[in-house]
Amino acid sequence: ISESVMKSSTSINKDNLLHCGTCLGKFTKSGKFRLHITALDYLSQYSKYKVWLKPSAEMSFLYGNNVLKSGLARITESTPQYAGVVIYNLADIPLGFGVAAQTT
Repeated sequence: ISESVMKSSTSINKDNLLHCGTCLGKFTKSGKFRLHITALDYLSQYSKYKVWLKPSAEMSFLYGNNVLKSGLARITESTPQYAGVVIYNLADIPLGFGVAAQTT
């Protein structure tokens, strides 16, 4: 958020201001927090476990398919099973986030 937008949002009444800034996710009706893809830039900086994809598996992932073991280029050492990971392409551009199915 730019500084000028932040300063102008202070003049709006708190009851009328819904939100200001980047949406990281929202709470479901059951109380769980669901991340949005807009949180990817912030998650990728601090992620502990990372996965890099080969170019052949990159488009398949972006279309919503699971990544096979043959599509992995690199993976962070000692990634536990069911750990949250950030998916990168080989140029270190974050593509998304997911869950690791196997340990390393």
